Amino acid sequence: MWGALLRRGLSGCGPPSAAPWSQVVSEAEKIVGYPTSFMSLRCLLSDEFSNIAMQVRKLVGTKHPLLDTARGFVYDSRNNLQMRGLVVLLISKAAGPSTAELSFQHDMVSGIYSSQRSLAEITELIHTAFLVHRGIVNIGELKSCDGPLKDMQFGNKMAVLSGDFLLANACTNLAQLQNTKVVELISSAIGDLVQGIYYENSKSSELHSDLQPFVKESSSDVMAFSLNCAPAVLHQEFLGRDAWIKQIREAQGKGNLMDYKKLQEAIKAGKGVTSAIDLCRCHGNRALAALESFPPSEARAALANIVYAMTQFS
Repeated sequence: MWGALLRRGLSGCGPPSAAPWSQVVSEAEKIVGYPTSFMSLRCLLSDEFSNIAMQVRKLVGTKHPLLDTARGFVYDSRNNLQMRGLVVLLISKAAGPSTAELSFQHDMVSGIYSSQRSLAEITELIHTAFLVHRGIVNIGELKSCDGPLKDMQFGNKMAVLSGDFLLANACTNLAQLQNTKVVELISSAIGDLVQGIYYENSKSSELHSDLQPFVKESSSDVMAFSLNCAPAVLHQEFLGRDAWIKQIREAQGKGNLMDYKKLQEAIKAGKGVTSAIDLCRCHGNRALAALESFPPSEARAALANIVYAMTQFS
């Protein structure tokens, strides 16, 4: 019965009443007994992060993006959901204790080993490092209102060095787990993250942000979107490169300013949006199928609910 429900989940419109994203996350955190905000707190209270914060204070008064990144860690907990660590904890609990390690079950809290909680924190530390790395500005595009050149250059150095330091710290902690398979998997994930960051769309907290400008019934204000977002890339594949370039040029006004509304309408008229939705649901179905390898549990149900919430487009 459970398997049938999972298979049926994304074939149409998903569950009859998919829970709101915030509710899904809140319920998942209760299951693992470990609020994701606690991971942020431990990071913020560490000596390493305190030293970085002291240096970032020198950027106050400028528009360097690293300053906004630092503010986000402290103030914007609502949009700084640490989903990567939460998923690690849920999968750990869904998998259950290892029969080969019964003697270590005293080390478990809420059905999760301490090493698994460490791995959850490591994944978030890696993500934090990449957020810091992302806070680099193109010096050649700076304006006088952005701040003094020397401060902006200092901010770039901080973004590179601080991100490297956090990533190195995460790798050290990863090695201390003494599990070569886990090291291999996380290393592969870091490679995927590096590649994906070049095609990143936005800072949206939606987990399918590429589709938001095309599926949200919003006001007359059109959301700007990346030309590397999934709907645009798939639209180009169906349309052909020459025709796509022509549409871009037609949407460019004076001063090469992009008319996103015009381009958005062109993409929505094609097959790119529906193909992107199908792709998202395809990966969702694959995730649900993978969950069937775990025995039925509240942790597995929470993971399924996360998939449902991520694949709702109405």
